[in-house]
Amino acid sequence: MNDIGLVIFDCDGVLIDSEVISAAMLIRELADHGVAIDADYVVRHFLGRSYPTVLATIRRDFAIDLPVEFEAQYRTRLLAAFEADLKVVPGVADLLGRLHLPWCVATSSSQTRAERSLRIAGLDVLVGDRLFTAGMVANGKPAPDLFLLAARTMGVAPDRCLVIEDSLNGIRAARAAGMHVWRFTGGTHLLGRDLTAPDDARADRHFASFAEFWESAA
Repeated sequence: MNDIGLVIFDCDGVLIDSEVISAAMLIRELADHGVAIDADYVVRHFLGRSYPTVLATIRRDFAIDLPVEFEAQYRTRLLAAFEADLKVVPGVADLLGRLHLPWCVATSSSQTRAERSLRIAGLDVLVGDRLFTAGMVANGKPAPDLFLLAARTMGVAPDRCLVIEDSLNGIRAARAAGMHVWRFTGGTHLLGRDLTAPDDARADRHFASFAEFWESAA
């Protein structure tokens, strides 16, 4: 870690165990419009992607345009589910409080959802203004734009950044940005799944708990 000047955390599935809730809600909402998908489809196509990409994928694969009110209804119901069930990933609050390196959060979520999620999880005060979201760049993950914006804003060269990601698209974005990347595999949405990655989405290390993060850092 001696050469690392900035740690960039993804949010959903890394800091907060939200992806399994988001997947269940999306599956349910799409079913109401005649679109049948499962959790494997969500993991394969949507992890680490922004909402417009989700819509474009549904349109491509199912030849359907969702009604204009779908997004607002989905987000409202999702945030209500977060209020009831969202949990911080174990060890995250301790890690963010103890980490001596500069760090920030870069997420494919919208600004509104990210801020609300962090507030529900009790991490908003720790994160503060070190939050970078999909709406801040033209191209979301797997493009490197969001991570490069975070590094530039924080004043650290890309090759001195370490990205913590759970999704293959997030890993691709970090690699495209020329950054080091570790994959967090401890989120509920990844339990029991095949974590084999293609060559363009291979992380430098895997870890399943934030206790292992400290061991890897040492």
